[in-house]
Amino acid sequence: MIESAGEIVVDSGRPAREPAAWPWLGAIAGAVTVLLIAVADRYGYHRDELYFIRAGSEPAFGYTDQPPLTPLLAHALHTLFDGSLVGLRFPSAVMAGFVVLLTGLLARELGAGRGAQVLAAGCMAVSAVLPAVSHMLSTTTVDLLVWTAISWLVVRALRDGGPLWLAVGAVAGVGLENKMLPAFLLAALLVGVVVAGPRSALRSAWPWVGGLLALLLWMPNLVWQAANGFPQIELSAAIAAGSSGTSEPWYVFLPFQLLLVSPLLVPVWAVGWWRLARDPALRTWRAFAVTYVVLVVVFIATGGKPYYLAGLYPVLLAAGAAPVLAWARARGWRSVVLGTALVLSAATSSVLMLPLVPVERLAETPIVDINYDAGETVGWPQFAATVAAARSTVPAADHVAVLTRNYGEAGAVDRYLPALAPAYSGHNAYWDWGPPSDDVTTVIAVAFTEEQLRSWFSRVELAGRIDNGVGLENEEQGTPVWVASGRLVPWHQIWPQLRSLG
Repeated sequence: MIESAGEIVVDSGRPAREPAAWPWLGAIAGAVTVLLIAVADRYGYHRDELYFIRAGSEPAFGYTDQPPLTPLLAHALHTLFDGSLVGLRFPSAVMAGFVVLLTGLLARELGAGRGAQVLAAGCMAVSAVLPAVSHMLSTTTVDLLVWTAISWLVVRALRDGGPLWLAVGAVAGVGLENKMLPAFLLAALLVGVVVAGPRSALRSAWPWVGGLLALLLWMPNLVWQAANGFPQIELSAAIAAGSSGTSEPWYVFLPFQLLLVSPLLVPVWAVGWWRLARDPALRTWRAFAVTYVVLVVVFIATGGKPYYLAGLYPVLLAAGAAPVLAWARARGWRSVVLGTALVLSAATSSVLMLPLVPVERLAETPIVDINYDAGETVGWPQFAATVAAARSTVPAADHVAVLTRNYGEAGAVDRYLPALAPAYSGHNAYWDWGPPSDDVTTVIAVAFTEEQLRSWFSRVELAGRIDNGVGLENEEQGTPVWVASGRLVPWHQIWPQLRSLG
């Protein structure tokens, strides 16, 4: 047994596990969870959360744009906690804590001592991507935890084999009921094992049984997708074409990877990738280095969003923590540099990704330009008030429906204006829930053009424009709200024209 780069390495060349730094890992994970809970209600709902709450009230084995797990969870939490934003986001905060904890445990599995385990967990805790996806409830919140848990289990299964592969399959199967991305991870890992080994793992029945378990757990959504013409394939093409607010050009994909953790901490995960690719002590897990490259190529080729790779950074940080810590400990000034990088990363990530800046000052900062999602959590009560004011201009006896351009707007009506619910939209799953009834001849229409509305209605009047009250330029700011009456065309002819994906 010899010492190497801050790790214990056994004579076989494979790192041995040191005791886990439970108190420190638990403290860091707990601090992340507590911080996220503390700021959970400082702004408001994200448009996706409003959509999830409504989607979950329409239970199904799938939706046009996603599997059912997160919508069902959102609706259950919304009901259980009586509309509390903290209650809705509490599981996300807990999941973020587990991501941090598992990052430290991944470092342990790769032979890191207590100090390097803490460093790996700390790097994940101060990363940009963790608070960005975990301060609200989203499919990406769950996906990040699923990828991290799969990585931890695969690292152990590649070394120990056996029934651990069933745990991999179980976690992947649950994750596939949230997002399809774990399928890409599993496929890339399979390529990695075939290319870089250990190929002996594939000669056992356990990985294949684990894969079958994942497929069985995914089957309800797969059957739904097949029965509905696999709409997620069409959605993926729309996202690749730029229809999502977080879509980016293909050439941004690689530069964006430098920002997901922190520009100051790139050396940690870059060294981690290099070690996984080249260090003989980590040859058992060389498949992860191949997996990263495969997924970069696949996601660029298919127009995937840059954050789709976020779930691989815990294992890269875990692999890089020990040599970086050894480098820092060799000279006093290096420890200062590393500590400064962690502190600056924590400060930057918190300010940019968490709702810390007072909402009335948000427009004065570049935060929304950097973090698109921050702007989508502002102004929904004001939005609803504008729609309600438009409704008040129509005789109370009239049967009126609200028609919106996107699911966030429709979700805000469903959340804040129950008297006008359900709202109608052609966006994603809202289109599947159908048009208003035939007796609806007047609508409050949000974000449509006057020209389009006049092709369907005889009278179109501008009733107002959305103003979030803080001067923030987000997707809804300045959006027109119309009262359109005297419907000229049957809903069954209008509805196909309204369908949009993204």
